[in-house]
Amino acid sequence: MQTLEIGFVGLGVMGEPMATHLARAGHRLRLHDANPAVVRALAGLLGGAARSADTPAALAEGCDIVITMLPNGHVVQQVALGEQGLLNGLKRGALLLDTSSSEPWLTRQTAAALAERGVAMVDAPVSGAQWGAQQANLVFMVGGEAADLARVRPLLDLMGRAVFHVGALGAGHAMKCINNLITSMTFSATMEGLVLGKRLGLDPAAMVDVLDASTGGSWITRNHIRQRVLSRSFDDPFKLELMLKDIGIAMELGRESQLPMPLSGLGQQLWRAAALAAGPGASVSELARWVEQQARTSVTPGAAQPEGALR
Repeated sequence: MQTLEIGFVGLGVMGEPMATHLARAGHRLRLHDANPAVVRALAGLLGGAARSADTPAALAEGCDIVITMLPNGHVVQQVALGEQGLLNGLKRGALLLDTSSSEPWLTRQTAAALAERGVAMVDAPVSGAQWGAQQANLVFMVGGEAADLARVRPLLDLMGRAVFHVGALGAGHAMKCINNLITSMTFSATMEGLVLGKRLGLDPAAMVDVLDASTGGSWITRNHIRQRVLSRSFDDPFKLELMLKDIGIAMELGRESQLPMPLSGLGQQLWRAAALAAGPGASVSELARWVEQQARTSVTPGAAQPEGALR
């Protein structure tokens, strides 16, 4: 395997384990994050395989590929094109690999500016959450030229278990917001069903077992309800506000496409209400608690005396 000089910007819940996999595979890393303490900690953990950079421009100097894992396309654009941005350090022939959940229209704008300087871009947002990043079990949804994907494919394989080339530049980010739109609607519907079952005296733990063996099962029932709701921890590291952001991106794409999306539009309003109630920085799991509060019924393990009518 060819050893590359890789820049990695964004060392949060997802970025830190992703960067670690690359370093342990033998690549040399340059690290940058808005929080310098995070950079120092990871650079110390990785030893000689990584060093810190004070600015994105300094990080980009000499890098073959720069990877970003950031909150949204506006931040990616600032990191790439800002006064101390990557563009000031990237050499001709370098490549920016954006694994963030970004707005496709901003991705195309950023890519156009980079292309003027001979720098390619690939968008490859992920699904798999924190544990997927930690276990190199992520799913990548990739947009871009096939030749550019071929350049980054070995790196994606180190960080994940599956890579899907879904179209031209920006298609990866479109697919990611569609995935999260569907996930968010599934989460809401699942919680409403579990609340109903609890009111009728059913055991939610048994309900989830049934759903997982039936047509109502989903990623949410397999990986979230038992772990975050029945446990009463409500602690998924993915932020509710980020899910709402992805719903908003999907709805904007629908508006631009003149596509009516009535179910998703109502769902967006419910997620907005949950986000307002939970406050900034809340876990996406708080959607479940918000549904419980609206129904005045907690989805706790165990059957209860029925509150509704069983016919």
